[in-house]
Amino acid sequence: MAASVPTPSPVAHPAPTAEPSLATEKVAAVRTPTAKLPRLVDLGADRCIPCKMMKPILDEFQRDYADRFVTEFIDVWKNPDAGKQYGIRVIPTQIFYDAEGKERFRHEGFYGKEDMLAKWRELGVDLPAAAPAPAGN
Repeated sequence: MAASVPTPSPVAHPAPTAEPSLATEKVAAVRTPTAKLPRLVDLGADRCIPCKMMKPILDEFQRDYADRFVTEFIDVWKNPDAGKQYGIRVIPTQIFYDAEGKERFRHEGFYGKEDMLAKWRELGVDLPAAAPAPAGN
């Protein structure tokens, strides 16, 4: 049985002013998502070798795919209760959730970028096709 996923606490919005500035409107737009997104939770540790190898991939996902899925990293050495909550046996472990919060897939160990993107596509997330590998010299 999969552990339940904590629901993020709501973001406090500043009290409206008579005429909101453009900057305030942009911040409000960023804080108020228009749709729920699927979520990838990577549970590991910042000192674990395979976890360190995954960090650039997770950073890229947060930067380049934030409009397609949410990427989270939880350090279970710093937060051991999270490891228990998610039922972690080994690190790193990646858990894929759909937009409703239902666990769809779990992987233990290092998981490469293209494999994770392929899994998202298999789960129905609309992602650009993988770029072809560059030709050799």
